[in-house]
Amino acid sequence: MVEEALADAQRKAEALFAEVVDSGLIRAGVLESELSAEIHELARRRFGVRRHWHKRVVRCGPNTVLTYHAEPPDRRTADDDVVYLDFGPLFEEWEADFGRTYVIGQDPLKHKLVADIDAAFARGKQRYREDPELTAGGLYDFVCELAKDAGWEFVAPTAGHLIGHFPHETAPGNAKRFSIRHGNPINLREPDANGARRHWILEIHFADAARTFGGFCEELLTI
Repeated sequence: MVEEALADAQRKAEALFAEVVDSGLIRAGVLESELSAEIHELARRRFGVRRHWHKRVVRCGPNTVLTYHAEPPDRRTADDDVVYLDFGPLFEEWEADFGRTYVIGQDPLKHKLVADIDAAFARGKQRYREDPELTAGGLYDFVCELAKDAGWEFVAPTAGHLIGHFPHETAPGNAKRFSIRHGNPINLREPDANGARRHWILEIHFADAARTFGGFCEELLTI
């Protein structure tokens, strides 16, 4: 039941992002805040989304090197910009967490960035499937090495977190326990306090060495 509900929530989030692209919403000349509002309205109208379990994040240009907790000035998209979206829509109280990067224009290096991020996510998921002893810290270090190997920098202090039925499990007094970060010894297959399987989101956030642009991708790791 949990796996089916989370997978269904992710499919709906993926469909929402596809409609964002098909509707031509990602274009030059729009403020990040305006694009966020447009996507929120599309999600409400087409998918019945009333709320998100975390803040809606739209970043473009140099703001794309910044992570979730940053609060940069609102920026207007430009020709050849990179744009990334990070949304956490709730579908019938089940959390989705979905992120993708898009390129306005034909800049080959920026398109390479998107391809490398997608490839790194696939490699990270493969590593999880093949290593039953994989820890959160081990997975973080692995994806950081993938960034380096592809000629990028991994710019986030974390590479994922728990997800589930809203609100998902937390670790009072130790927020870092349930995040994929360097040095975290928790086994990604460790069950929760009730003995149930935990589910994780994997996040990939690469940027160029000068940190002038970056890209982001996230979705379910464990399903």
